[in-house]
Amino acid sequence: MAGAKKLNKETVLITGASSGIGEALARRFAADGYRLVLVARSVDKLDALGAELEADYGVRVWVQPADLSQPDAAQALADDLKRQRISIDVLVNNAGVLEHGAFSRMPTARHQAMIDLNVSGLTAMLAQFLPPMLKRGHGRILNVASIASFQPVPSLATYAATKAFVLSLTESLAEELKDSGVTITALCPGITATSMLSGATQSNPQLAKLPGFLIGDVDEVANDGYKACMKGKVIKVPGAVNLAGTVAGRATPKWLLRRISGTLLRKAM
Repeated sequence: MAGAKKLNKETVLITGASSGIGEALARRFAADGYRLVLVARSVDKLDALGAELEADYGVRVWVQPADLSQPDAAQALADDLKRQRISIDVLVNNAGVLEHGAFSRMPTARHQAMIDLNVSGLTAMLAQFLPPMLKRGHGRILNVASIASFQPVPSLATYAATKAFVLSLTESLAEELKDSGVTITALCPGITATSMLSGATQSNPQLAKLPGFLIGDVDEVANDGYKACMKGKVIKVPGAVNLAGTVAGRATPKWLLRRISGTLLRKAM
């Protein structure tokens, strides 16, 4: 039990915890002795991860299956945790879905699925778990956005728009929460080696041609997000290449940024 000597009394709720960045974040928090509430749709994966983290780090893990794209899921989750007398000190909004392709060729249901989870689900989680943090005068929130938050992304139009919402909401709340004892951070990773990337590559083989230096390591991304959350940073962009691109993008006129993005990304559609 690697973490047994430094068990933490604080509890972290991680959505989308069954794979990818969410799973890596669960391991990172467990390594520092935090108790965990793992949330995702996949019960079997959550159970296996929870048992592994309890065995490896000696932390307490609760598994809470939920589909946060459903309208009442966040409230049902909050009510269930309240009945169990589990209060959340750190909220990690990681659950999200990505669909790659031309907007007009994508079924309406897929656009709506991204909005339901990436926007509505995340907002509902904040609405449920932020007020108790403010009441206690202590808490941390980590919202997983994307470098797609900063610029138009043809072939990822709806996904990028949902992540722009996450970034904007985080920045606005960061100002609202000043001096409250609660901090909020937006983690904005670039392309990361996760099952989400694998799924997108299957639907569009062009993505497999991306150079390796553009693909981030999931554990490094999670570690950067963890550190930024603990420090209360508002925005964290992992990776020097991603950060440079983001800074350049913010300094580039919008019309030119659209033109560059369109020229580069239409080839991948």
